[in-house]
Amino acid sequence: MKMFSGIVEATGKARYSAGKLYVEVPFEVRPGDSVAVNGACLTVVAFDGRTVAFDVGEETLRRTNLREARVVNLERALKVGDRLDGHIVTGHVDGMVRFIAKRTSGNTTWMAFEMPKESWGVTEKGSITLNGVSLTVARVESSRFWIQVIPYTLEKTNLSLLKPGERVNYEIDVIARYVRRILSI
Repeated sequence: MKMFSGIVEATGKARYSAGKLYVEVPFEVRPGDSVAVNGACLTVVAFDGRTVAFDVGEETLRRTNLREARVVNLERALKVGDRLDGHIVTGHVDGMVRFIAKRTSGNTTWMAFEMPKESWGVTEKGSITLNGVSLTVARVESSRFWIQVIPYTLEKTNLSLLKPGERVNYEIDVIARYVRRILSI
């Protein structure tokens, strides 16, 4: 299994066409490398020095916003011994939720998203990945949850580009997922 930390390395312009996703990247990759693209673990199939091509399967298209995304968050897979500055992210996107609203207070931007069907995995001070970004849930309400985003994260990710109603990819915390499964046995 490939692992990511949810700490976005860069953003890149993206274009989907006929089963392939093409992304401009500011770093080197090789065919076979894994890259989280808006949080979805994809395998590099070609790289011309500027643009990466990824094959995107039907299940990935069904669960993600990759077909419609124009700017995507990018993170290369962790290597053994790398620092884990975010949280453990698998790159197995659970689905999409809609961005609802944002408000600013001082140097903090508060962002609200609709509650995913896995509401059991969304808890205050718990981790969630949105478009590949490792985030902490700040507040939970019945039909939505809030995150707080610092200026650095807004500047380095595509979260600042979101408009109300747009869909973002989410991944529930993997530890919460396994704890839930163990408790249900």
